[in-house]
Amino acid sequence: MQPIIQIENLSKVYANGFTALKSINLDIREGEIIALLGPNGAGKTTLISIVCGIVKASSGSVRIGGYDNVKQYRAARSLIGLVPQELATDSFESVNSTFKLSRGLFGKAPDQAWLDQVLKDLSLFDKKHEWIIRLSGGMKRRVMIGKALAHQPRILFLDEPTAGVDVELRQDMWQLVRRLREDGVTIILTTHYLEEAEEMADRIGVINKGELMLVEDKQVLMRKLGEKRLFLHLTQTLAKIPEALAAFQLDLSEDGLTLIYRYDKQGEHSDITQLLGAIEAAGLRWRDLDTEQHSLEEIFVNLVRK
Repeated sequence: MQPIIQIENLSKVYANGFTALKSINLDIREGEIIALLGPNGAGKTTLISIVCGIVKASSGSVRIGGYDNVKQYRAARSLIGLVPQELATDSFESVNSTFKLSRGLFGKAPDQAWLDQVLKDLSLFDKKHEWIIRLSGGMKRRVMIGKALAHQPRILFLDEPTAGVDVELRQDMWQLVRRLREDGVTIILTTHYLEEAEEMADRIGVINKGELMLVEDKQVLMRKLGEKRLFLHLTQTLAKIPEALAAFQLDLSEDGLTLIYRYDKQGEHSDITQLLGAIEAAGLRWRDLDTEQHSLEEIFVNLVRK
């Protein structure tokens, strides 16, 4: 199946010489949720802006649903809904009027039933006829999401959609995102809340200094780069790790009561059985053990540092 978005050799160099993007290549599958992660200034918003036709690329190409987003920009843009970081609405329009206008701009026939459903999904139905200027910041963020959905796009871009919003909106929005994916909508999001990307995304892309460092299925990324750790809680305090255990490269907790073993970085093999045997042979006793794996946040920080 052809990807719904095809990005080939995309670069952006501004007039002052700053290179925002360097030869980005990325295919995005229909119906997936892909999270683009990166520090501030990494190029995430520039990439989204080029794909959505807001910023002109210096080189490369983008195809949306098979349409070139420059040569066939009307057809390409009609497939996209964009929720930008900035709040940009007509303050003296009602919520419903704003949704109707946004839908009409894409040449879609009026459909109040659809708009009412969007209003309900975003907990805005009781604010339907309220002027936007009278809404709270969180409510205005909901309006931005609703505007992006008004013309029933096949692709939804969410650029830091939950930055500065309350927990209730965040939960409402992710419930809506799940429903949209079930309906076949492709969702591309950037976020600083890495726990959200870990929970929601099918794939993770990491951008740093204008380069796409990697794109992986989330579970594959976690397995390949997520270091696993075994914690052995001892029955007696150790001053140092016995020489007999040196081959396992263990760490000792500050209180001397826990041995920490890092293992199985590639998800294939470990020497836990041998370690437990060596610990017993060294005359040590343990009362409990547990394991954990690096979170997406730890993986992301390590990648960017490298």
